[in-house]
Amino acid sequence: MAATRVVCLLGATGTGKTEAALRLAEAFGGAVVNVDSRQVYQGLAVLTAQPTPAEQDRCPHFLYGDTPLDRPVCAGDFAKRARLVIGSIAERGLLPLLVGGTGLYFRAILGGLAPIPPVPPEVRTAVAREYDAAGPSVAHARLVAVDPDAAARINPADRQRVTRALEVWAATGRTLTSWHAEGDPEAPDYDIFKIGLALPRNVLARHLANRIEAMAAGGAVDEVRAALARYPADAPGLSGIGGPELAAFLSGARPLAAAKSAWLSNTRAYAKRQETWFRKEPDVVWFAPDDHAGMAAAVVAWHGGGRS
Repeated sequence: MAATRVVCLLGATGTGKTEAALRLAEAFGGAVVNVDSRQVYQGLAVLTAQPTPAEQDRCPHFLYGDTPLDRPVCAGDFAKRARLVIGSIAERGLLPLLVGGTGLYFRAILGGLAPIPPVPPEVRTAVAREYDAAGPSVAHARLVAVDPDAAARINPADRQRVTRALEVWAATGRTLTSWHAEGDPEAPDYDIFKIGLALPRNVLARHLANRIEAMAAGGAVDEVRAALARYPADAPGLSGIGGPELAAFLSGARPLAAAKSAWLSNTRAYAKRQETWFRKEPDVVWFAPDDHAGMAAAVVAWHGGGRS
């Protein structure tokens, strides 16, 4: 059986992946699969920059906004879901387009992670209690001590990912980084073409500043307010960048201007980490975000043609 053809469209936040994916989907008969750890969550479409309903109407979209905010998501479980979706898309004769900025999820889907044994509930509970008692700074410092590579790519305020790394260490005696260095022998056979999108750092910084202003004015504050009425502030879906900052504003702990400033600073730092990760990925063909013709030509050269 021939390998399933898959296009990966990756890059830092704010680099135009959504529009590029839509152009490729329309040109090649594709369907978009989310590969962003924040865009899986319900009720935060603006905050997490999910494709709008109008954008999603342009081609099939999968794994966006389908996870409750109180449900943790790990790379391994997400990969299983994504692989099922990819198989279904391919069976329909469509081209799967994996789109997002979470490098770890790409690696998990494509077979780059070893399956980590389940963490016993008592270990998970103990790690969570220690995190709550010590606070995020101390918990992240513990992670630096046992798994500095994981700590370097995880925001100290990201409770879900910090505790996940600590509980894997506690349960298995191995770091998350060590597990991630192994491959998954059960990964499907994919024929993969990777497209990377990048902007000059100063241009991306301006774009992110404008986007955060638009998000704050366009519904992100209301989304977080509604989420906090149903879930605690440390719910997994609220732990991503923008959530804690707007929660602090809504609680009265800081004015909106300060919240947006912190949101932007943390977003820029995250984009830098994403760029570092993706630049180390092998076989990525890089494009400017508006070079849609160049991307299409590259897919034709790999794929052999457009929509029939």
